[in-house]
Amino acid sequence: MNKLYFSQTNQMLRLIYIKLPKQLKHKASSLTHGHFFSTSSAKPIAELPNSNDPQSPTVSFLQNSCGLSLESAISASQKLNIENLKNPNSVLGLLRTHGLTQTHIRNLISSRPRLLLADLDNTLKPNMELFESLGISSTSLAKMLSNNPHVLPRVLESDAYTVVEFFRAHGFRNEQISTLTMKRPTLYLLNPHKILKPKFEFFKSLGLSGPEIAKLLSTQPTILARSLEKQIIPCVQELRQILGTDENVLKAIKAGYGIIEVNVEKVLKPNMSMLISRGVPQSLALKLFFLGPKSLLMTTCRFSEIVSEVMKLGFDPNKLQFVIAIRSMAMSKTLWEQKVETYRSFGLSKVEIYSAFKRKPLFMAVSEKKIKKSMGFFVNKLKIKPSLISKNPILIRFSLEKRIIPRCSVLQLLISKRLIKEDTSIFQAVIMSENKFVEKLVSKYQNEVPDVVMAHQGKIEFQGFPIDLKQ
Repeated sequence: MNKLYFSQTNQMLRLIYIKLPKQLKHKASSLTHGHFFSTSSAKPIAELPNSNDPQSPTVSFLQNSCGLSLESAISASQKLNIENLKNPNSVLGLLRTHGLTQTHIRNLISSRPRLLLADLDNTLKPNMELFESLGISSTSLAKMLSNNPHVLPRVLESDAYTVVEFFRAHGFRNEQISTLTMKRPTLYLLNPHKILKPKFEFFKSLGLSGPEIAKLLSTQPTILARSLEKQIIPCVQELRQILGTDENVLKAIKAGYGIIEVNVEKVLKPNMSMLISRGVPQSLALKLFFLGPKSLLMTTCRFSEIVSEVMKLGFDPNKLQFVIAIRSMAMSKTLWEQKVETYRSFGLSKVEIYSAFKRKPLFMAVSEKKIKKSMGFFVNKLKIKPSLISKNPILIRFSLEKRIIPRCSVLQLLISKRLIKEDTSIFQAVIMSENKFVEKLVSKYQNEVPDVVMAHQGKIEFQGFPIDLKQ
């Protein structure tokens, strides 16, 4: 009890000493030649470990080289001694070489000073090089370390190769392992054979292939943190009861990996019951699992708002479009309003936006970024009237890079060669099937104009049409 008391008292006095004005420190230093207490069991301050001394080499190094405050340096110095470090500057140099700033280093060493004791050649350096071999840039690595200061030092000191080789053996590409590393760095603290392997085997038993498991986990890495016995298996059993067959469960999982993490009793079942109570046939309600179960995983309150809104818009609960509309509206109210405003910024009225949504509900399922990019191309580059886009909302669903721009490049080339009429419809050219487009506008002219093949492959830049085409 006395030792603990004296230790705590001495630590407090050290901190008081640190904050004393310079003129008082000289007087206070004289106390170090005597005892604070008259009892024989009390130790003189002179006998305290040097690493706790504000002027000790350890504290100075932590301040000057690592950027720690005096208080943090004194606290960290209790966990290491500069004399025990083979070459602490080499550790810091390695971190800096891999893109860590002084701020990153300060945060890391403050939370885990023993990182300076890491085996540079056998652990720290190989692990840093391993992360780089996965395609993780220095900037990304520094960001990951900075965002996980309490976890990553342990990762850097561990045998990361074991985890990486485990994933590679199960069909993961370096890109997928890199994604997992950035999203879930704590996976390097897990025993892959005791914790990860049973989950992999269970997913295989459901019928998921190695590449599908890799896609599942790199897309939804939080599943790695879920208990197999308490969450994943019970959830699959509940889904089996709802969907009837293992085949349907597998289809639902592939449609939305997050479904494995849902609380079936508190979230999924109440939302299903609500749909049925609003007049949606059970067979139709179940289709949401396969269209994209994201909407069913929303809070009951938000899900109820979406169902009510879809009904107000006049969708028929007995038609497939009803559940497609729910699936497309499955987002926060704020995000929905942001998308509406983005469309409006390109000249569409609110009436036209909802009219387009009723024609093709997936019109609102694209990202806000894609809306801006697609509408910008149609309105500014092709000079298409916004009102015409609302009447052909399927245009927004097509890929600009893979479909629309290459097809426009083909039209641009053929018009310049006077091989097709100037009144060719842009909409018809974009909407027609791939096979029909190739047959009518690529294969037909490739002998006469070989570049038409390159244009269709997106290898010729689209610069705009010489005249306004028919819309």
